[in-house]
Amino acid sequence: MKIASIETFTTKEINIVRIRTDDGKEGYGQTAPYIHANIAALVLHQQISPYVLGADVSRMEDIAPLSEKCIEGEHKFPGSYVCRAVGGVDTALWDLHGKIQNKSVCELLGGTQTAVQVYGSSMSRSITPEQEAERLTRLKQSHGFKAFKIRIGSPFGHDEDAWPGRTEAIVPAVREAIGPDTLLYVDANSGFSPERAIEVGHMLEQYDVCHYEEPCPYPELEWTQQVNQALSLAVTGGEQDTCLAQFKRMISMRAVDIVQPDICYVGGLSRALKVAKMAEEAGIACTPHSANLSMVTVFTLHMMGAIPNAGPFMEYTIEWDNSWTDGLFMPPLKVVDGSVAIPKGPGWGVQINKEWLEKADYRITSL
Repeated sequence: MKIASIETFTTKEINIVRIRTDDGKEGYGQTAPYIHANIAALVLHQQISPYVLGADVSRMEDIAPLSEKCIEGEHKFPGSYVCRAVGGVDTALWDLHGKIQNKSVCELLGGTQTAVQVYGSSMSRSITPEQEAERLTRLKQSHGFKAFKIRIGSPFGHDEDAWPGRTEAIVPAVREAIGPDTLLYVDANSGFSPERAIEVGHMLEQYDVCHYEEPCPYPELEWTQQVNQALSLAVTGGEQDTCLAQFKRMISMRAVDIVQPDICYVGGLSRALKVAKMAEEAGIACTPHSANLSMVTVFTLHMMGAIPNAGPFMEYTIEWDNSWTDGLFMPPLKVVDGSVAIPKGPGWGVQINKEWLEKADYRITSL
């Protein structure tokens, strides 16, 4: 069974990948979403397809070596876009093998879970503390969320806040609103120097925050390690990283307590599983990054349902008014009593909407 064609269906934000084999089988995947999806599609057709077309993928065990072959072959272009493109192929091949075996990807991985607990993830830094407190209270009541994540600081903010005093205001406001029984996570998105990150961290400890994400610029592992050593709450990271050697270093030096690979950023499910395995061997939890309602959240549900060191909650956006993900796949995901069901059909368990595909920009590369 050899790969005969690679097709992409692309909008500004999403690039769906379809792999077809010489015996007529097919699988759907996705490159990293949100912005510049067209660039990932170009990289896929121009740089990755020469390694993929004609490759024998008869066995599920063939997927991971093919992903590494692509990344090693393009070693002159390390990092984000190559890994994003490879992720589209990798996730499509997992879907293909799930359909061949009539099993969900979670089941292919040996998972038996049917649902995953999720934390409501706020993406907003423009929202006021009062507004955030109000909407999280409402979502806790309507959807049964047992944990939430809010944004503090400013992305690569060099110790600046979204506006002066916001971090110190939003944490106590949200904690009071959601009560002591709801877990509270925060994300600084690489916002602070070690000194400021530790100062903020001590404030977070006072309000029982249990998850402190990317307190320092993510490439500065020594800075993050310094913060982690100074605090009692869990420091987390890994969302942006694409190099497995960097994850190995991050884990071995205990820069973080929880690793957060993004399946679509790191190069697909196969590489995310390698990160999870490294973390498991070190006694560290893995909670992949999944910040929107494109296919990345579907992928992550299957992974979280199967890995033994999954964190207790998976990220799930509460920004539900993003029209760019509307109607992408069926059936849609739903939060019920704080959990989301793992789609149980073959492969990823969802169907890409044909109407969505017909409206997207189309390209094919074949043997």
